[in-house]
Amino acid sequence: MTSFSYSTVPHVRVGPGLAGTLGDECAKLSVRRPLIVTDNGLVTLGLIAPIAQAISVQCDALTIFDGVAADPSEDVVEAACVVARENNVDGVIAVGGGSSMDVAKVVSVLMVGDQSLAEMYGVDQLPPGRLPLFLVPTTAGTGSEVTPVAVITTGATTKAGVSSSVLLPDVAILDAELTLGLPRSATAMTGIDAMVHAIEAYTSKLKKNPISDMLALRALRLLSHNINTVLTQPTDLAAREAMLLGSMFAGQAFANAPVAAVHALAYPLGGHYHIPHGLSNSLMLPAVLAFNAPMVQKDYGELAEELPGGVATSAAGLMVWFDDLIATSGLPATLEAAGVAADDLPMLAADAMLQQRLLVNNPVEVTEACALQLYEKAWSG
Repeated sequence: MTSFSYSTVPHVRVGPGLAGTLGDECAKLSVRRPLIVTDNGLVTLGLIAPIAQAISVQCDALTIFDGVAADPSEDVVEAACVVARENNVDGVIAVGGGSSMDVAKVVSVLMVGDQSLAEMYGVDQLPPGRLPLFLVPTTAGTGSEVTPVAVITTGATTKAGVSSSVLLPDVAILDAELTLGLPRSATAMTGIDAMVHAIEAYTSKLKKNPISDMLALRALRLLSHNINTVLTQPTDLAAREAMLLGSMFAGQAFANAPVAAVHALAYPLGGHYHIPHGLSNSLMLPAVLAFNAPMVQKDYGELAEELPGGVATSAAGLMVWFDDLIATSGLPATLEAAGVAADDLPMLAADAMLQQRLLVNNPVEVTEACALQLYEKAWSG
């Protein structure tokens, strides 16, 4: 037998309305002055106010940082740290999508010790220690609430990841009520993002293991059986909760069996074109599935068995199902439709080569020439 390791969050709470118990969770860890990290859109929607009120009952002081934007930059992280220091916070709570959770993870570490953000990038570069950390997703996609990774925008077109078990939170709370107002496009993008996590974890070259496999299969079943429901019946709370669970299971899977070429090729699209991460993954998925299929026919067939609708349990069946989902989701299906210039494809391929941390996990080697072919396929469809 091959040895393997598996790590995850120590405490997960699942249920409608559980975001209202964050004050109790803070009290358990003696947090008296927490910082909420979120975005202004959720504040404007009124999602944060009742959570803040519930926390304030248990805590002496509460600070809200609502300056998170998509693909958060180092400047956003530093701004959050400034607010945290000014208010002497002793715990960090993220309420939001992957961007808010990524910022909260990094801030919880930067508030302890003297390590700079630049020194954190890479794998296992963090010393032990951070502020208590609570993560509450408002989208069913990134799985960031159970992953040891934070991705930060480092320049005009570049991103870097921090990967360390130190970033796993103390508590993750899945409250489906927080996802009821998610727009159709965001629901589709984040749902497909989560399914990509499951697929890439199941075929990950280096760290695929029985626990990650189990989680990936269960994640794909939950996500694929419920995504059309949440797209057509967005207030279906049971389906929303199933999507959150699927996203979390996929996150736990890829936290231990990392993602690969879809994500590696998606990052340059976000960096250069500011295409949302979930959409970038959706745009690259069909081309990468076809590219990998000859090497992982068996794995793709096993994944296809988890899909609804009696699809053929084969690599071809898996690819057809996702083609159909993307076509009916309302999302652009090609890079051309997403506004990517054909002349930029060589530049994107060169940039993708910087993502070796992810590319080494792909079941088929991806050279720069291969990356260009994949972008060309994704551009034309």
